[in-house]
Amino acid sequence: MSDDMAKWLAIIGILLGVLGFFWQPMIMGSVAVAAGVAGQFSTRKKLSWVAVAAGVMALVLGFI
Repeated sequence: MSDDMAKWLAIIGILLGVLGFFWQPMIMGSVAVAAGVAGQFSTRKKLSWVAVAAGVMALVLGFI
C-alpha cells in the first residue's frame, strides 16, 4: 500500500469516527477502526492510530 493511500484511509477513518459521534456510531466506528487498521501497513502510523482511537470512542459512545 502506498503512503498516499494509507494517508487518505486514515483521514477517511478520522472523519467517519467523528461522524460516528453524531450518527450511526456502531457502523461508523467500526468502519473507522477498520480504515485505521488498514492504514497501519504504511509509514503513516500516527494518523492511523488517531483513526482507530476516533472509531473506538464512537463505538463506546454507541454502547452507552
